[in-house]
Amino acid sequence: MKKFIRGFYFAFSGLGYAFKTQRNFRVHCAAAVIVSVLSYYLNLNTSEWLWIIAAMAIVLIAELMNTSIETLVDLISPEYHVKAGIAKDVAAAMVLLSAITALIIGAIILLPKIIDAA
Repeated sequence: MKKFIRGFYFAFSGLGYAFKTQRNFRVHCAAAVIVSVLSYYLNLNTSEWLWIIAAMAIVLIAELMNTSIETLVDLISPEYHVKAGIAKDVAAAMVLLSAITALIIGAIILLPKIIDAA
């Protein structure tokens, strides 16, 4: 049980590291808070909430994966290497694709409700 609880400590340490050191992670966290408040105000139904939560989670998970990949690449290849650059670029592309997908999901769900509320 002690190892299990210790695992949570490490996981929260990782979240703290990402939040303290990664500007884009903080930006995505702020966006998630704003979208959550807007979604609450617009009174989303359960299925809409599930899509919004999934989209936010996917972006934040992608940011965390990107941070871990970049950190590991920097450890393994401190000097510039073409393949290290490709690994970092692909990890960044993962975040970009997830953010674009989240934006589309948010627009499909939230825009009609914002228009109706106006």
